[in-house]
Amino acid sequence: MKDQTVTMQAKIYVYDLNNLARENGFKANEGWEVSRATNEEKKELEKKYQLTISAKVQPEILAELFITVKSQLILSKNLMAGDKKTEMNFVASNDQQYLVAFNPNRLKA
Repeated sequence: MKDQTVTMQAKIYVYDLNNLARENGFKANEGWEVSRATNEEKKELEKKYQLTISAKVQPEILAELFITVKSQLILSKNLMAGDKKTEMNFVASNDQQYLVAFNPNRLKA
């Protein structure tokens, strides 16, 4: 049951990301950067970037949801390029309770 919940949450999150990207006219070279964050880190990202989507997630499924969302974005080619292997292996702390996606190319003025 837990796997179905994570998979469904990931599909909904990626669906929302794709819709926001279409609505805001993302170019072919633009995509999402996905991060696990504490409440303070989430607020900082929201202040810095024009487009963000965050979801509060139970700490015990955050890592699995993070990896699932990243995998789906890579498959749809809507993820910013870069080396993410170390980030995917990073162990989340209990303070991290948000999954935050942002476009690093769209800073707030």
